[in-house]
Amino acid sequence: MIINAHSYYSRRYGTIPVKELVSKAALLGIKTLALTDINNTTGIIDFVKACKQNGIKPIAGIEFRSNGLLRYIGLAVNNEGFRELNEFLSQHNLEEAPLPERPPDFANVFIIWPLNNIPHHRLRDHEHIGIKPGEITKMMTLSSRFARSKLVILHTVTFINRDDFVLHQNLRAIDNNTLITMLTPRDLAGKDELLLSNNEIILPYIDFPEIIENTRRLMDCCSIDYEYGTNKNKQIFAASRYDDKILLEKLAFDGMVYRYGKHDKKALQRVNHELEIIDKLGFSTYFLIAWDIVRYSMSRGFHHVGRGSGANSVVAYCLKITDVDPIELDLYFERFINPMRTTPPDFDIDYSWDERNEVLDYIFKRYGRRYTALMGTIQRFKDRLPLRELGKVYGLSKSEIDELVDFPEEHHNSNGISNQILKIAAQMNEFPNIRSIHAGGVLISEKPITYYTSLDLPPKGFPTTQWDMYVAEDIGFEKMDILSQRGIGHIKECADIIRRNRRQEVDVHDIARFKKDVKLKAQLKRAETIGCFYIESPAMRGLLTKLRCDNYLTLVAASSIVRPGVVRSGMMREYIYRFHNPHDFEYIHPVMEEQLKETYGVMVYQEDVLKVCHHYGGLNLAESDVLRRAMSGKVRGKEEFQRIVERFFQKSKQLGRDEATTKEVWRQVESFAGYAFSKAHSASYAAESYQSLFLKAHYPLEFMVAVINNFGGYYNTWVYFNEAQRCGAKIELPCINQSDYKTTIYGERVFVGFIHIQNLENKTSLKIVEERRINGVFADLEEFIQRVRPTLEQLILLIRAGALRFTGISKSRLLWDAHLFFGKSKETINQTALFISPKRNFNMPHLEHNIIEDAYDEIELIGFPVSIRYFELLKTSFRGEIMAKEMATFKGKTVRMMGELVTRKFTKTKSGQIMNFGTFIDNEGEFFDTTHFPKALDQWPFRGHGIYLILGKVEEEFGFYTLIVEKMAKLPIVPDPRSA
Repeated sequence: MIINAHSYYSRRYGTIPVKELVSKAALLGIKTLALTDINNTTGIIDFVKACKQNGIKPIAGIEFRSNGLLRYIGLAVNNEGFRELNEFLSQHNLEEAPLPERPPDFANVFIIWPLNNIPHHRLRDHEHIGIKPGEITKMMTLSSRFARSKLVILHTVTFINRDDFVLHQNLRAIDNNTLITMLTPRDLAGKDELLLSNNEIILPYIDFPEIIENTRRLMDCCSIDYEYGTNKNKQIFAASRYDDKILLEKLAFDGMVYRYGKHDKKALQRVNHELEIIDKLGFSTYFLIAWDIVRYSMSRGFHHVGRGSGANSVVAYCLKITDVDPIELDLYFERFINPMRTTPPDFDIDYSWDERNEVLDYIFKRYGRRYTALMGTIQRFKDRLPLRELGKVYGLSKSEIDELVDFPEEHHNSNGISNQILKIAAQMNEFPNIRSIHAGGVLISEKPITYYTSLDLPPKGFPTTQWDMYVAEDIGFEKMDILSQRGIGHIKECADIIRRNRRQEVDVHDIARFKKDVKLKAQLKRAETIGCFYIESPAMRGLLTKLRCDNYLTLVAASSIVRPGVVRSGMMREYIYRFHNPHDFEYIHPVMEEQLKETYGVMVYQEDVLKVCHHYGGLNLAESDVLRRAMSGKVRGKEEFQRIVERFFQKSKQLGRDEATTKEVWRQVESFAGYAFSKAHSASYAAESYQSLFLKAHYPLEFMVAVINNFGGYYNTWVYFNEAQRCGAKIELPCINQSDYKTTIYGERVFVGFIHIQNLENKTSLKIVEERRINGVFADLEEFIQRVRPTLEQLILLIRAGALRFTGISKSRLLWDAHLFFGKSKETINQTALFISPKRNFNMPHLEHNIIEDAYDEIELIGFPVSIRYFELLKTSFRGEIMAKEMATFKGKTVRMMGELVTRKFTKTKSGQIMNFGTFIDNEGEFFDTTHFPKALDQWPFRGHGIYLILGKVEEEFGFYTLIVEKMAKLPIVPDPRSA
């Protein structure tokens, strides 16, 4: 008798997880149950599955509300009715339109009107009026207007028990962004909205058997069902499944000739093997859609990188979806698809950040907006978020909230409010908070996507599912990941800059040539990788140095070894040791030698987890893959994971494995698998790193400008300008006659772009560039004002940033002239003069000016000094006893060094104490690294950006030098003369 139940997907309102709602209903003997969350259908797929497992007939519905008020409830008669409801809600969401007073004349939906919102029109056949237990007396007044056959029981469910009302109050206060004491009854559900048995529900209606029968008859008419795990994606690309099969074969064999030539038997055998499995599992269409997307993007000249497990496939390589040769790298196809795999695979295809949306637009138009959607995701209340939100609800100050968030264990039993917050936070842990967008997942469905979900329209502008990838996999969708990254952007832009600055063409896709490039190898071995995709971080540069990396395969391994799991388990250091001492270690078991000889017995890639679990632990490939996926956070729930873990130990024992050895193998698997890359993924990243490395080795200035213009690197922008200068560039301040919106290069002169001037408006920057393009360079200040017509504030920013220094007039005089020209008005010059009037000259007093003022202007407006190095602002002339390039000479000695802080990394010792790794740049622009153990860090802490004098001992590990810090102090700089 429940036609109106809320789960916790009625966000910041409902209090019951879907599985709990269903399991509790089953315990009460309920045989039919409707889920009607508020303005969404996020939970329906999970709800139907849970009902099937508990012997309950599910009914899908939506409770439609606007401005917090219940308008009407829709119950789907069947799957078609659920589609109608989803399309109705989706239209409202996508058009950002208010809900209509009267819903459409649905064909397969019942509408339930609440008694306090009875329509003025005559009820249609599919419309009923819901009567709540407390409304029976009021119901009697309706007899003259509506037939009793239109009345049904409306018992709403929001709570399992009465204690849940307090949790509900807190959620409502968070949703309304108000103090809990400020909530009104209108904001809250009724305290009587409890999950009850059918007998308890019908008790108030016992004198109205017709209403009970109406409700039973209505619920008997409704049902919904899905097949879980069967492929829901677009089934046919061409005319039939057979046509898809032969088209994929044709494309794969054509591509094989392109990639391997006509007579490569190994390639032919591998292609045939893969095609057989792909066809058997019904994935031909999936591959063809990926090929179609890549074909379109290549026709537009867009650069892409195919990565992830998809790069394990030779067929994908032949179709140009990926550029990684699986045969060369001995990649494990079963990591991507194996005959026992029950979950669908997915491709990851990266595009430049400024081209991705055009690819998405093509996908939606090519496959239809009714059948295509971006993957949603659910941001949940977890970690510190509940405490922070609840702190606001109870009126705590920011400092009190910070204290509670940082040290929650110290606040247990400290006071009533803290206890209440901690209790409620624990209850709402993992509750849904916000629906958002997956990083890149796209679904292309055989049926309209609204058969499965309503759609949202987030800021991206593309319809998005209301459920996440876990639900997608449950129901049987394969997502295609269309991602964006800045690395591809700077590679593409660098080629464009080289064409403009050097009149040369560079084929950035010629990875085979890059692998043999001598200059690139030398640069990689020196770990000169600042700006290079994925390999520029201090940790990665240190690893490259320790591995003496000068080739592609070592870089592939390094790309995965640097991941947190390998570091944390201690296996990164072990790998480095074994790399340098390949005959001075023992494998912990013969299987590890047999399966992991290439990586010295250390698990480096996700494939290694599959191999170890399969060959050492005796798990089949499907179980091994579930284990890997669970450890990567791609499987919901711990039950299946725990079952396979137990099976790993049981099978190992049955195979006669030593218990201590098995525990150590499992320790390595457990600490590693959640963070590791697949080998194909690492290979794809390494290929992109090679593109960056080649460009930096041969075109360093153009490369650094491209990196600066694409932002998003590991370091702050000033570090990349420093690197450009280190590579030979002359960094110039912005100039109205030379600079563009983004940073630009002429020969070896790099002009800072207008985008870097703080508070300079985009329209001003673009107007300068456009006016200069049409009418030529500016002669002086007055002509610039009359042609561009900036506001006085914008003009002052340009003058202070040095953008009018070409005039040869000091900034002080230019500022004086600017104010005179504007007549001390802050308004824009509104009219363009037909003729430029002669300039009036005034006798000016001598105005003081020095380069320190300029440096402070630049720090304020650009973020770093350009006219001088930051070191020149120091009060001392001392620059350190040694420079970074001299560290090897002073190995084992205690020295004083000076460096500008670039970045630092926080980590913990085994005892849980905080320590840091620092990265600095010395007076010559060279990097050096520091280690700050807890005691030294506590006594000599970091104090923000600046230049530090550091006393420490130079130590070396596998060729990588670092300074073990004993003392450190931030040095004072000369005061800002502008404030004197």
